[in-house]
Amino acid sequence: MGQRASESINVNATPEALFAVVVDFAAYPTWVADLKQVSVLAHDENGAAQDVEFRAAAFGRSSTYTLRYDYSDAPNAISWSQVTGDLTTKLDGRYRFEADDTGTKVTYELDVDLMVPLPGFVKNRAASRIMTQALRELKTRAERGA
Repeated sequence: MGQRASESINVNATPEALFAVVVDFAAYPTWVADLKQVSVLAHDENGAAQDVEFRAAAFGRSSTYTLRYDYSDAPNAISWSQVTGDLTTKLDGRYRFEADDTGTKVTYELDVDLMVPLPGFVKNRAASRIMTQALRELKTRAERGA
């Protein structure tokens, strides 16, 4: 059974600027601490990255997974679903970008399940760590470019 979680942060950048940071997959290893390598495997009919393979540090080892991106709500949101993974059976998520008086409220939703059965509180802690770190790194990257 997957672990669902959601977390938000306010960022001093426009939704369009945040969306641009999120879809610049080639730059991820320069600002996402746990990522070692990112490769775009396929593009959609508009030339946007559709299937993206990530190699990341996870649970004391290297993990590889491929995500398929959906741009149907761009630039207000981007979502993805896992195509393949060596540690996870599900790594589906979504960023939502909502402009407000101080910039943009970014909400990260994640549904994750691991191949190895773990207690719910461990999965919950892992999902929370992934989201908190991702949001902080996205905020730092976007505000530097803003």
